[in-house]
Amino acid sequence: MKILAVESSAVAASAALVEDGKLLGEFFLNVGLTHSATLMPMIRSLLQYADVSIRDVDLFAAANGPGSFTGVRIGVSTVKGLAQPLDKPCIGISTLLSMAHNLRGSDALICCAMDARCRQVYTALFEENDGQIRRLTEDNAVSLDDLCAQLKSHDKEIILVGDGAQLCYDAFKDTLPRVRIAPQAVRYQRASSVALAVWENLAALQPVSAAALSVSYLRPSQAERERKQKLEAQRS
Repeated sequence: MKILAVESSAVAASAALVEDGKLLGEFFLNVGLTHSATLMPMIRSLLQYADVSIRDVDLFAAANGPGSFTGVRIGVSTVKGLAQPLDKPCIGISTLLSMAHNLRGSDALICCAMDARCRQVYTALFEENDGQIRRLTEDNAVSLDDLCAQLKSHDKEIILVGDGAQLCYDAFKDTLPRVRIAPQAVRYQRASSVALAVWENLAALQPVSAAALSVSYLRPSQAERERKQKLEAQRS
């Protein structure tokens, strides 16, 4: 099975192609360019150099949140646009779950963290058991203080991964002596981890049509929050 995956939940953007659990290729950019301008050229180049036709892709996958509202929408919309004309199945997978696959082979507690602004992070905890990534907590949006308190209850070494890893490390390093940050090469969200996470969890995941592929933001967007505040102010 060939899986084409995209990741655009934060500043970095990437596209990857995996066949039966083997990574065939990946394009990755972390330069702050607009995802809508970079994803499709990366996908075209990836397929060209892998000598794979878009029609040969069996499954399309995307990190569908949490993350940047615009970034997640671009990634999911790209996958929907590619899969729908071909009537191919799609899978959306948690950004945080896919990030945990960056640290395969680690004996530590894996703390996936994405910067949610205002000293908050999107986060979830994982560990590897018997070669499988196991989820310990659900995806959530919490304050740095609450995450620090949560991590204090664990006695294992803690590795921070994700675009919020540096933010967490700077906040925790003086109070959590067991915490460390993932190396740059595996710190950020990657499409290869999206594809491999989908491949490993394929039996538990339910592929959907392109039309049914959706996003999972965890919390309302800023525009939605501001609209709610205005409506509440008008009622009072």
